[in-house]
Amino acid sequence: MRLHHLTVTAFGPFAGTEQVDFDRLADTGLFLLRGATGAGKSSVLDAVCFALFGEVPGARKGNPLRSDHADPARLTEVRLELTLGGRRLEITRSPEQRRPKRRGTGWTVEKPQTLLREAVAGPEGGAPVWRALSKSHQEAGEEIRHLVGMSRDQFCQVVLLPQGDFARFLRADSRQRAELLGKLFDTRRFELLERWLAEQRQQQEAAVRDGRRRLRDLAARAEEAAGPLAEPAEEWLPAEDGPAAGSAGLTDAVLGWAAVLRVGAAEQLAVAESGLAGAEQAHAAAQHRRQRAAGLADRQRRHRAAAVAAAALAGQAAALTGEQERLTAAQAAVGVETLLRLRANAAAALRTAAEDDRVRRAALPLDGGLREAGTTDLAEAEHRLRAEVGRLEAARADEQRRATLTGELAGLAAERTRAEELAEEAQDWLVDYDGRLKTLQEEQAAARAAEARVEQLDRRRAELTDRLAAAERRDALRARIAVAEPAVLDLRSLAQDARAHTLDLQERRLAGMAAELAGALRPGEACRVCGSAEHPAPARPAGAPVTAADERRARDAQRRAEEEHDGAEAALTVLRVDEAAAAGSAGTLGPAGLAAELAEVRQARADALRAADGLGQTGQRIEQLAQEQHGRQQRLREADARAAALAARMQALATESETLSERIAAARGDAPSVAARACGLAALAESVAAALAAAHTAGQAADRLAEAERELHEAALAAGFDGADAAAAAVLPAAERAALRDRLERLQADRAAAEAGLADPELMAAAAEPPVDQELAQSELLRATERLRRAAAEDSAARERCLALSRIGGRLTELAAALAPALEQYGRISRLAGLVAGAPADNALRMRLESYVLAARLEQVAAAASDRLVKMSGGRYTLVHSDGLVSGNKRSGLSLRVVDAWTGSERDTATLSGGESFFASLALALGLADVVTDEAGGMPLDTLFIDEGFGSLDEHTLEEVMDVLDGLRERDRAVGIVSHVADLRSRIPSQLLVRKHRHGSTLRLAGREDA
Repeated sequence: MRLHHLTVTAFGPFAGTEQVDFDRLADTGLFLLRGATGAGKSSVLDAVCFALFGEVPGARKGNPLRSDHADPARLTEVRLELTLGGRRLEITRSPEQRRPKRRGTGWTVEKPQTLLREAVAGPEGGAPVWRALSKSHQEAGEEIRHLVGMSRDQFCQVVLLPQGDFARFLRADSRQRAELLGKLFDTRRFELLERWLAEQRQQQEAAVRDGRRRLRDLAARAEEAAGPLAEPAEEWLPAEDGPAAGSAGLTDAVLGWAAVLRVGAAEQLAVAESGLAGAEQAHAAAQHRRQRAAGLADRQRRHRAAAVAAAALAGQAAALTGEQERLTAAQAAVGVETLLRLRANAAAALRTAAEDDRVRRAALPLDGGLREAGTTDLAEAEHRLRAEVGRLEAARADEQRRATLTGELAGLAAERTRAEELAEEAQDWLVDYDGRLKTLQEEQAAARAAEARVEQLDRRRAELTDRLAAAERRDALRARIAVAEPAVLDLRSLAQDARAHTLDLQERRLAGMAAELAGALRPGEACRVCGSAEHPAPARPAGAPVTAADERRARDAQRRAEEEHDGAEAALTVLRVDEAAAAGSAGTLGPAGLAAELAEVRQARADALRAADGLGQTGQRIEQLAQEQHGRQQRLREADARAAALAARMQALATESETLSERIAAARGDAPSVAARACGLAALAESVAAALAAAHTAGQAADRLAEAERELHEAALAAGFDGADAAAAAVLPAAERAALRDRLERLQADRAAAEAGLADPELMAAAAEPPVDQELAQSELLRATERLRRAAAEDSAARERCLALSRIGGRLTELAAALAPALEQYGRISRLAGLVAGAPADNALRMRLESYVLAARLEQVAAAASDRLVKMSGGRYTLVHSDGLVSGNKRSGLSLRVVDAWTGSERDTATLSGGESFFASLALALGLADVVTDEAGGMPLDTLFIDEGFGSLDEHTLEEVMDVLDGLRERDRAVGIVSHVADLRSRIPSQLLVRKHRHGSTLRLAGREDA
């Protein structure tokens, strides 16, 4: 890593923009950063650290990054150009900071920003161009940390040794050194190897554990299959202590125990087969006895049933004879069944006709003797009633005419009422006519006034539109002025700086004029001042000489800066003049207020337009009102005439209705109306006619019943019965006759079956035997069946046990064969992983593989550091690497010890004094840079910074340290020293001078003559 150029703006004590050309400053390999206390020497290193990591060294981490001297409008920024890993990069960072708002007053917060660019070859081999790699703050930070290869703390241990913290790497513990050296020497591959071996060990361990688990699972399954009488597993299987402990013994034990289980299962199978054969024989014998007992019991039951049936039938003989006689009589009565039904129907018809005659006569009036009258009297009464109904037809026509007149009178009355209502409505409207006319005339006047207001609002709208445009133009100009004013201030500051620079060059040129004249002298030529041809002591320039060309370039730069400032100032003046004119046109209100007022005017104009639009409609409504008045007056006259005509017509109809009412009253008698009396007489005539018809029907029904009685009596005598009643008693329904016949046939069949059963020789022989005990035979069969079931189950279980143990034994043999190579592989991987991980059992030093590699690098670093430390300490001290065990069970391998040649003792680096720690840390940092640079794949450290510490050295030691630092230029390495030591100013030619002023510090390159 080599730094090339640094630019800081408003950073730390630097109010403006300061630049550091490290290529020029470090040209001699060694440069000095000097300045008064508090001027900002360490801030230069802070800027480098901030550009790389976005943070400053830990001791100054809490200090604000922004300069308190800087102009508020100038943003804090750090830009660093450097080479990392052979790539030319540029890093630009800005912290989070406040700045004035570009519009209005107040402050706003700028977010932190990072820009990473890389110099790449230009097109067609031209000059390099910058290509942006990232603008993301987080992404750029990760890329930079990856390229640097160190964290901020590690960077401050080996590259930038900050004030008061330069001995951190010297006194770091093994873990901290491992973390730093691992990144510097890129030993990730060894760490990855450790992880890979650890993962392999875990995988192999898991495989072994899985194999042992499967082995024990199979053993458990074998124990379960063998049953409770098997050999216990605890007496055969060893305890499990680890993934590989006792695996071979476990395999042999499981295989032996499984063989014992198989032998026991075979013995149990032989016993079960013997028991099954005996149970089968006993079951066959019991089944035969059960079948014989069941057959004998069935024959005995059948004989008993036949005897019982024969006895029962003998007791029913008399009943059977009666049933047979009943069936014979029923069959003889089948011929008179039809006549019986005819007689029953005739009797029912007579009863119905007699009841109807009674009901019809009961409906007749009591007076007049109609209820007791005969058929002749009823016929005459019907004739009289119908003649009277015919005579009432004329009176009914009068009654209908009177009803028509009543309806017509009601219609005329309603029509007269409507005519009177129309007249009243027209009269009411005509009364309100004057008020309606006045209202319309007022609306017409208001519409004319609205037309005049529209013109006024149009003028106001145009005025507000112009003022709103002026206000918007005024605010836009103010925003441009707010942007232009800081720019003018910056240009003014640049012009003033250019003017000051020109004056400074003029002063320096005047001061160095003698040296300039001396530089123009030639041997043997006359001096233009004194005229002498000898020049014994020509003046020497006190610093870098200022030439006329330098002064001319400065004046040109000053002129350009002043022209830019004047142009910007003139443009700002134009903006201010335009803003004042726009403000005068806009008035005091802002755009929001003017827009609101303009909206109100537009709304008022819209309302006025709507009001004015109704002017024509109002005139039309006035004309329509006049026409309506004329029409209403005409309708009033017509309605009055119509009402008078209707009144006359109603009087005539009323007179006719009174005449008809007198005739109708005489015709209706006591009835409410003629129609009601006619309807009553007609209904009575119908009732008399119905009673007459019912009397005729009853007489005919009596005749039919007498005829049916005669025919039935004759048929009963012919069928052999004493009379109709005897024949009716013998009649049975067809279904009942069929059921009786079927029952008699079944009884005959049952009698024949009982007699055959009693005569069967087998049943007679069975009846002679004693009763059979079927329950005893059944219980013997059940016991034999249960014995057979248990024997079969034991035999099946024994066979299944033998088969299962055989399968499990085969799988145990296969698993044992597969587990052997896994155990061997696990042991080999486990030992190797423990060795590279520094496990105490495999690694006496408890040193990891990566630590072992880094220990070799640290040993090289210690040797390279000792070469310089010997010179710095006057031959007294050297650094050595130690791989001894450390306390606290910590890992070893990256310890450093210091060897004191004066005492011959080796001691801890913490025992060194402050000055000794300083040059030891310096030697260690230089040695680390040498080894990293020489290491293939390492990150070259070409730039080193040391902040203070030289004040702790005596004069002799300082001389030795400086001799060592002077030798760095041979390796093309740059070392920057920050120190107050006065002797260093005269010893180091390249210097960066930090000056502090009231308005902020500045930077410039200086030499020894500026001391």
